Amino acid sequence: AAVGGTVDALFNVAGVSSGIGDPLLVVRINFLGMRQFTEALVGRMPAGAAIANVSSLAASAYHENAHTTVGLIATESVAEGRRWCADHAEALADGGYRQSKEAIILYGMSRAVDLGARGIRINCTAPGVTETPILDQLRSAYGQQYLDSFTAPLGRVSTAEEQAATLVFLGSKAASYITGQVVWTDGGILADRLFQQMRDTEVAQEV
Repeated sequence: AAVGGTVDALFNVAGVSSGIGDPLLVVRINFLGMRQFTEALVGRMPAGAAIANVSSLAASAYHENAHTTVGLIATESVAEGRRWCADHAEALADGGYRQSKEAIILYGMSRAVDLGARGIRINCTAPGVTETPILDQLRSAYGQQYLDSFTAPLGRVSTAEEQAATLVFLGSKAASYITGQVVWTDGGILADRLFQQMRDTEVAQEV
């Protein structure tokens, strides 16, 4: 099958959780396949086009882990990416999901300048717990208690529609000066974590 014409907006939403039990497949689907598909379409994107990818709250430590993830980003094909994963099994030891989602964030940042020169924007969202089929995978793999540990300040999980609304915004002209960014659509979970860490650090310094 083929689609003709230009691509004005690309939303990379498909993904799987570590609950499928195959770390390499998780990275292949969530990052390597997404990157391959995106790069195949970039040539058909005019100035003003936008790319919106979906990362995850699980990637909240992407900056701290960047020294590892940049190696995966530096690969230039799915085959190279698979070899990198085979050579860095420890990076996928927790199931591959975190690594794949951290790679999505750094990929967007790494492409922001080159794509920006062509008038194309690239951003990503980082959802927290959301009612989608992936939630069922996680529930089956880790149990409801695992999901309950992600308590959002808003007091509930996100709907798929709420996540879609942010993606639509990033793909629209309303976000025409936003690129290379991560929007944490997690109901405030990361904000709470970071503030608690800063407060604990301050208290420790005072003792």
